[in-house]
Amino acid sequence: MTFDKGSLILVDYTARVKDSEVIFDTTIEEDAKKHSIHDQQIQYRPKLVSIGDVAYPVLKGLDEALAKTAVGEKITVEVEPDKAFGQRDPGKVRMIPVRKLGDDADKVSVGDVIDIDNRRGIIRFIGSGRVQMDYNHIHAGRTILYDVKVIRSLDSPSDKIDEIIKKRFPPTDSKITFDLTDKEATIKIPLEIIRAEGLPIQKQFVQLDIFKFVPTLEKVHFVETHTTTIKKPGTTPENNKEHKPTDQHEKPPATHVTKEKTS
Repeated sequence: MTFDKGSLILVDYTARVKDSEVIFDTTIEEDAKKHSIHDQQIQYRPKLVSIGDVAYPVLKGLDEALAKTAVGEKITVEVEPDKAFGQRDPGKVRMIPVRKLGDDADKVSVGDVIDIDNRRGIIRFIGSGRVQMDYNHIHAGRTILYDVKVIRSLDSPSDKIDEIIKKRFPPTDSKITFDLTDKEATIKIPLEIIRAEGLPIQKQFVQLDIFKFVPTLEKVHFVETHTTTIKKPGTTPENNKEHKPTDQHEKPPATHVTKEKTS
């Protein structure tokens, strides 16, 4: 079995530099702890990959190898620099005056990765009022080894939407639910993330990805439900629960907001 371009799959992997055997990335929490690269801010879970597509990419060399695999298969992929992080470019090594570091000048040291002038680089040398910055990728020029297992192929619309939501939304994604019909998907946004930073942008990415990978859909709805916390005079929490509207002018203590995205 092979995967066609645009296929969505889930993979577990651990990546290491070939010449040093240094492990620098993994989707497996146990491996991260074992090799002292565990980060509490990272949600360790199988990675969503779109074969031959930029939506959920991996390194070109890894992508090409995954396209030839099958679900359940374990492989070790050797990725040469040209299909990994590129060759080292001497032109990306620059000297800058130490004063450009501002108040951080006394806080940094050789080997630190910093952002300066809207670029990320590694400090290679500090001295004589100057700093040597290397703007090459930290693994440029190196061959990378990936130990990979293909966990699942996402074939149904429901599976695809579920994983797109988990990838695009914050870690509280387990509280995000959705309903699916032949032509429409309705995604319910929980109160906990309604004010999350960047949520409108993430919703835009979600609907674009859903239309791309589930082309049979015509509409994607995002539903946010807000419930009032204002108590009415002369009521208690107990009788509030049993309170029902008694005339046409009285409204229940809730509002329902629906936002629609259409292609």
